[in-house]
Amino acid sequence: MLAVITAAFAPSAALLAFFYLKDEFENEPLITVARCFFFGCLLVFPVMFIQFAFDEEGLLQSPFLTAFVQTALTEEFFKWFLVYFTVFHHIHFNERYDGIVYACAVALGFATVENIFYLISSGVEYAFLRALLPVSSHALFGVVMGYYLGKAKFSRNRKKTMAAFALFIPVLLHGIYNYIILTQNYWTYAVIPFMIFLWVFALRKVKQANRMQAKHYSKNP
Repeated sequence: MLAVITAAFAPSAALLAFFYLKDEFENEPLITVARCFFFGCLLVFPVMFIQFAFDEEGLLQSPFLTAFVQTALTEEFFKWFLVYFTVFHHIHFNERYDGIVYACAVALGFATVENIFYLISSGVEYAFLRALLPVSSHALFGVVMGYYLGKAKFSRNRKKTMAAFALFIPVLLHGIYNYIILTQNYWTYAVIPFMIFLWVFALRKVKQANRMQAKHYSKNP
């Protein structure tokens, strides 16, 4: 069991540290980041209950609905809801990049517990593949969500639009990822280019968030 927990936690810790240290200005308090991670861990249970209910009732039969509604919308909505209603108005959310840190922490908390359950049922030998694909993808969805929440936080005229983007775009990306897995016989040939795209897209958001913050400081020294 210790090996499973270690294998599940290690990639999440590495990814969270990576994006945490990408903040070029002011690192967030570790206790606040840890709380977001912990709350993300707890999110797995209501999400699993809802997804189990969908399966039991047979409400979503098509791969498209399963990918985009049962999985992507359910998981990303709960993450978005948690970040928006717990840390969005927090005193430490005071820079554009902060949304990335907090949303990524929530996403990786979720991914860690989900990963533990998967490795318990399927075996720790899948830990490396899980780190490369599901865990990394959750982190990248969190980065994109946090980027738009950061824009929403400091936008004068487009708060609601940016907050909506913070949910819609991760749902879209997550849905595409799941749809590839569900529908392609040789899904690795499609998911690997998509993961490369996700990394490039997310890292651009990281740079843009830091650039916006630098511009803000240059105008308000």
